[in-house]
Amino acid sequence: MDVRTSLAAQSYAQARPATAPRPVAGGSGQSTLGSLANDFAAVLREGETTARAAMTGGADPHALVQALAATELAVETAVTLRDRVVEAYQEILRMPV
Repeated sequence: MDVRTSLAAQSYAQARPATAPRPVAGGSGQSTLGSLANDFAAVLREGETTARAAMTGGADPHALVQALAATELAVETAVTLRDRVVEAYQEILRMPV
């Protein structure tokens, strides 16, 4: 088995649980929006760490591409969410009083 194939399988196995739905904990004290923000920040940190490792020769190009794709998806999702919130706010402002 190729080492890169093994690394790709490990990366996939680690990323797979992140896509599974999580049950909402009633007594955690943290809101869903807060946990989403923490997950977003974690994805950005992981992408940055992988990019640094790739620049110094510590990560293979495949891992870098995966990290950049995950970061791009996270940023696009955040931008889409922001746009929807702004659009909803503008619709509220247009409502007659």
